[in-house]
Formats: sequence, structure tokens, C-alpha cells
Amino acid sequence: MAQDQVPNPKHPKGTARAAEPRRDGMDEALRRAAPGTGLREALDNVVSADGGALIVIGDHEGVSPLCDGGFALSVPFSPQRLFELTKMDGAILLDEECKTILRANVHLVPDPSLPTSETGMRHRTAERVSLQTSALVISVSRRRRIVTLYLRGSRSSLEDVTVVLAKANQALQTLQRTRSGLDNALGRLTLLEFDDSVTVGEAVKAVQRSELVLRVAKEVARYVDELGSEGRLVALQAEELTANAAEDHVLLIRDYVRSGGIRETADARNALARLSQDDLGDDARVAVILGFPGTADGLELPVKSRGYRVLRRIPSLPGAVVNRLVERFAALATISRATEQQLDEVDGVGARRARTIAEGLRRLRDTTLS
Repeated sequence: MAQDQVPNPKHPKGTARAAEPRRDGMDEALRRAAPGTGLREALDNVVSADGGALIVIGDHEGVSPLCDGGFALSVPFSPQRLFELTKMDGAILLDEECKTILRANVHLVPDPSLPTSETGMRHRTAERVSLQTSALVISVSRRRRIVTLYLRGSRSSLEDVTVVLAKANQALQTLQRTRSGLDNALGRLTLLEFDDSVTVGEAVKAVQRSELVLRVAKEVARYVDELGSEGRLVALQAEELTANAAEDHVLLIRDYVRSGGIRETADARNALARLSQDDLGDDARVAVILGFPGTADGLELPVKSRGYRVLRRIPSLPGAVVNRLVERFAALATISRATEQQLDEVDGVGARRARTIAEGLRRLRDTTLS
């Protein structure tokens, strides 16, 4: 069976790129310098005044040996105070929480042998200090009016709020389309699950789209981090579009990963997350991760859903009971055909819950058909 191609968010038609892992800590660094924070206010003031700055935040013990000159302050942080201190040429040291300005007008002397791709003296120093310590280092270019964050050798430039907001809205539109595609795929899959006619290819299609939604959601989340107080509306829209997406993704994988164990599910989830965007669109690769042959014939093989994803949609049905139902009946189609008496025989179900399960499954099937 030929499979629908998974949309690629990196496609040049104006869509947002798929999320790629950012180096540890940079997301948090962007949140700290986002609009609405005191640090961002100070940085914006520096840029507006055509000034430059070199600011080091945290890891005081690691940074101290690199410091020469300057003077100790230990005064409470305020945006205006930080802005005024940037009028001096030296670096400014803040504590980890950005609550105290520790030193000012400091000359930083990092190891000159450390590699750097920067050309300007301030930026070269910033990158080397970030490589030599665990501090967040911020450099403001007076000539280019650019604010660059450095953390453990990773770098990210702050963009104008209007630019980031436009990118966020673009990514949000991509998220809307990918979520719609996922909902359609899951609706079709649910029908096939009740009829016990799922193929490996159909399961693969749903898993691909589910993973894609999570990737685009991460991209939107990064823009929300950069927007700070300006990103509340984007965050609310993204939250609505991704409701239960992460949990459903794990349950979907557990329904179809060949061995079905929790550890195997986690391994498959991690393997999917490591795939490049092109590899995610390769049905054979995804099928192999789920434990099936990565061949055209393998994609046509019948496969049974265990039913974790659908059963969790029944209100007030504990996870432990879901596990026992799957252990007893092995497949959703078998569970949906079981009588209330057969369901009642499962430990922890009881007559009342058996009726709830039977009615819930019938209602879910009818809803999917309509």
C-alpha cells in the first residue's frame, strides 16, 4: 500500500522548519532575555543608545580567574543601573539569578587558544568565556546593533519582536495544518482498529504525523520563549492545538511497537525523535523502529492495536485497569467485542465499570464513524 507523504516543515513554501534540538540551556537563556524581563529592557536600552556591552551571568567561581581590574559593586540589579554601567568599556558581572550586579568595568582574559568564529574583539571574548566557563555571556555590538547570547560555545542572536512574532505565527499555521493531518490519520486509524484491519503502513503513517506535530510544537515553543510577555496569545493557541498530543504519541507507539513493553516504547520514542526530517518521512525506517520489516511487503502486514490510546479516552478509566484489559484481551478489536460479563471478569473492572467501558467504546466508534 502506498503511503501518504509526511509533510516536511523545512519545505521552502514558507512553512516553519522542524524543531532541532538546541544545546542544553540556550532555551532558558532566551527566556531570561525575552521581552518583559528586566534584562531585555536593559539590552534594548543599550541598542537604542547605539551602545555596546559585554555581560556575564553566573558561574562566578569559573569567571573570577579570567577577570582583571574593574571594581566590585554587589548592588541590586535594575535595568537602568545595568544600562548606565554599559557606558564603560569593561564587562559587567551578574549573579546567576540576575538579581545582583557583582562587578563592572572588568577586563576579561579568557584562554586565547580557544577556537572562535567571531571577528570583533568583544564577541571573540564572549565566545571564549562561554567555552571556558558555564556562564551565560551576552555581547551587544555597537556597530551592528545585534545582541548575541553565548552559552558553552553555543550562540543565538536576539531578533526584533516583530520578526520573531511573524515567524511564530508562521510556525503556528504549520502546527495547525500538521495537527489537522494527524487528526485525520488518527480518525481513519481508529476505524481500522475497531474493524481489526490495520496494516503496518497505516500505523506508520499515524506515528509519523504524531511525531511531526510534536516537532512543530517544539518550534513554536521556542518562539514563545523568545517572545516572552509578547508571546502569550501564541502560547495559548499552541496549547490548544497540542492538547494531549505528547501523551497520545506515547500511547500510539505503545499500541504498535512490536514487543509492547514500557522500555521498548521509550526506546522507540527516542529513536523516532533522533530521526532527521527526511528519515521521519521514510516509512521503512519508521517501521523498523516499531519492530517490523522495512519492506514494501512488511508495510502491508496486518497488525493489531493493543488499545491503549483509545481506552484512555474513556472517562475515569484508570491506567491500571487499561493495562489489565490489554493483558487479558491483547487487542482493541477483541476488547470492543467483549461482553460486559467478560469485561467484568477482569480484575479491577466490576459490573459498573464494565458497562462504562462497553458504552464508551461504542460511543467512540460511533463518533469516529460520524
